[in-house]
Amino acid sequence: MGKLLRWQAGAAALALVAAGTLSACSSDSSSNSGSASTTSGAASAAGSGPARNPYLAAEKFAVTHIDPAQSDSFPAAVPRGTFHVDPAQLPRVPTGPVSIMTLASPSPDYMWISSTSGPRYVDVSGGGFKEVASLDAPGVQPISPQQLDQVLNQQFTDTGQIQAAIAQDWGGANWQRIANGVYAMVDKDNHFYFLNQNAELIVFGLKNKDQPADGIEIIAQKDFKPLLSTAMTTLGIPETIVGADMTYDGHLVVLASRALYVLNRDLTGDPQQIRIGDDETVSNSMAVDPDGGIYFASDKIMRKAVWKNDKLSTDEGDGAWASPYDFGRQPPAVKFGIGTGSTPTLMGYGSGTDELVVITDGSDHMKLVAFWRNKIPDGFQQKPNTESNRIADQIQVTAGLDNPPEFIQSEQSVVVNGYGAFVVQNIGAGGSPDRLVDVLANGPVDEPPHGMQRFEWDPKAHQWNSVWTRGDVVSTSMVPAVSTEGGMVFVNGYSKADGWELTGLDWKTGETVHRTIFGQSNLGNGAYAIVEAFPNGDLLFNSIGGPLRVKNG
Repeated sequence: MGKLLRWQAGAAALALVAAGTLSACSSDSSSNSGSASTTSGAASAAGSGPARNPYLAAEKFAVTHIDPAQSDSFPAAVPRGTFHVDPAQLPRVPTGPVSIMTLASPSPDYMWISSTSGPRYVDVSGGGFKEVASLDAPGVQPISPQQLDQVLNQQFTDTGQIQAAIAQDWGGANWQRIANGVYAMVDKDNHFYFLNQNAELIVFGLKNKDQPADGIEIIAQKDFKPLLSTAMTTLGIPETIVGADMTYDGHLVVLASRALYVLNRDLTGDPQQIRIGDDETVSNSMAVDPDGGIYFASDKIMRKAVWKNDKLSTDEGDGAWASPYDFGRQPPAVKFGIGTGSTPTLMGYGSGTDELVVITDGSDHMKLVAFWRNKIPDGFQQKPNTESNRIADQIQVTAGLDNPPEFIQSEQSVVVNGYGAFVVQNIGAGGSPDRLVDVLANGPVDEPPHGMQRFEWDPKAHQWNSVWTRGDVVSTSMVPAVSTEGGMVFVNGYSKADGWELTGLDWKTGETVHRTIFGQSNLGNGAYAIVEAFPNGDLLFNSIGGPLRVKNG
């Protein structure tokens, strides 16, 4: 997502920022391709991670990429081993077809589901997983659980079958059906912020906070269309809103294709805004730091804006900056646009650390790029072949592929743990204009993309080093995430032998140390979503058929 939306004339073109998925591995081997160490000391040297935002519902899972830094990291340890499960027998809330994330509420007993159908409220207490309230998103005809399973119960053999199933049983799945709820968040008052396909921000809440079963209601709503340009973006689509977050002083931040807005959390008053060039397009969300820094990337330029003294600023004196980075061509599948597919991710916290913001760039064969997010160190010299002195370092991503394809690109945010970074390769053999067709076809029908790589930042040398690669592992569309206590990064994908599975790779070595094998059921496909874990180690798998609670071990 880990994850951003793009659509083209009448067809679904969903592509999430930071979404990224890796599939079942055919080998447990890993390849060491660098000299960096991956000790716990290196992780602690990067600081303790992003501070909790007091205006969000929880430290983790209150925003789409897990925390304000967009780290895609969670603390809960998940057991190692191989587990075979039948997803049809697991506790599930049927919704979708895209259920981007199950978000924290202020109570550990309840969570919100952000899906294309609209919000759902779930009781997760006592190891359970039961829907207690729901409300369909305005303007979207929901797909019933029966219609959802009518498609997902099929074994697909060609893309024509998938296209027909979506058209006949789901009534089509154009961008109006699947664009809702990709970026969402929950605040400290248990208000659920939801972006829809009509460039509207909708705030949902419980009718009765003490009795969730009384239902969900809309408590505020703002139409951003009057604030947006009527000109087409460089993606050939109208400008829309693409992300939402919260400043640490409780102001709402909304990111559009060519603008950034800050407004009151209750949506009252006129927003402050800054606009970028008409030759640029933003297609992913943003990261926010405790000092008012707001980090976002267009398809050509990485930026930091600053919310300071109730003013949205682009002044260098306030700490704002802008830096070009390398971009390339439009890949034929999965990823849209010529620039980064990443929501920016923060790395490094506290005195004495290298404070960075990282993305993958838009080069045909992408690079991992780190920018100095605050002061550039005294004496730092611009690195060769970089676009500016703001770039701390960049390194080629090989993804472990000995015979690299035409494109090595990602539509996923960079997973960050300490000074470690993890990226996936997303360009496979598919390429339907309807991205939902691609999501269902990658693996069962089309040859899926392979490859991922782990890097480590060296704060003494101010450079990236490669740690390991896995060119044999598949990446389809689910956002990878790392268990910091468990020391493994999770990816989701497909193999002909075992079907869909969730694979855990050891963070230090790249070895396969966890497999939850779902088999041939399409419920094992985590379409454009993100994997999570409960404190007791149960997995929360955001399936294309709705979130599942998986009790391994």
